[in-house]
Amino acid sequence: MFQALIDVVLPVFLVIGAGYCTTFAGYFKPEHIDGVMRFTQGFAIPCLLFRAIANLDLNAGFDPALLASFYMAAFLCFTAGLLGARLLFNRDWEDSVAIGFCCLFSNSVLLGLAITERAYGPENLVGNYAIIAIHSPFCYALGITTMEVIRNRGRGGRKMVTSVLNAMFRNVLILGIALGFIVNLSGISLPQIADDALSLIIRAALPGALFALGGVLVQYRPEGDTRVIVYICAISLLLHPGLVWLFGSALALPQDLFRSGVLNAAMAPGFNAYIFANIYGRAKRVAASSVLVATAASILTVWMWLMLLG
Repeated sequence: MFQALIDVVLPVFLVIGAGYCTTFAGYFKPEHIDGVMRFTQGFAIPCLLFRAIANLDLNAGFDPALLASFYMAAFLCFTAGLLGARLLFNRDWEDSVAIGFCCLFSNSVLLGLAITERAYGPENLVGNYAIIAIHSPFCYALGITTMEVIRNRGRGGRKMVTSVLNAMFRNVLILGIALGFIVNLSGISLPQIADDALSLIIRAALPGALFALGGVLVQYRPEGDTRVIVYICAISLLLHPGLVWLFGSALALPQDLFRSGVLNAAMAPGFNAYIFANIYGRAKRVAASSVLVATAASILTVWMWLMLLG
């Protein structure tokens, strides 16, 4: 099973490492990396998600047991992060919500898709796309709603709803997914020339995004409360996939969906964890450090989960 580390995990992290090293050495400047990240996150990946959802077999992918397994686990991890930050580390409630969001938002697009595809092939990504389709809406709705309730102490319901909707529908990933659903459900067929153009664009999506991820990580330093960072890493990399494994086994998930659920849950917190903390100005150093440390630690933890999944 050591071969899984070499064949599946290391190539993904070598691309991230190439972005990190070339940016750290000054060959690429932060504005260059920002441009690549803007292209991939703001255009290429939405195109990838649009095409995937447009062509997705909704009956096969949107298995209620898969979504229940993944999102029950995600909710419990958010709760564990929030309450742990408050009760174990004595952070204020607003900081605790931001820390809970770090435990909630796994990097299911950049890392989850890339690693699942390398491990099991592109034909086994149906479960990944089903999870991704509601990942951002679920996480932002939960995080923003909780933060607004705490900030307003139960007042300002209209403002809370507006904040949630603005965060979700200004997100280009969600827009790409929504357009994909419109095409899928309407039965519209994309012209061949448009589909070919999309194919060219999406080939650059994941490699470019992984490279840019490495470049962006240079801007972060492992600082902040070390105990909180370790706590976030433990929940994100161990508890979340462990709970999905438990729920998925209990609900008798098919093997391909089971693997997608566990691997998506096993990914490090995505940059949205830092974006959320930055929006509210809460626990920003902890969020940034957790993204960096958990991404590095996931080289070994993802290998472990791959070995367990077989």
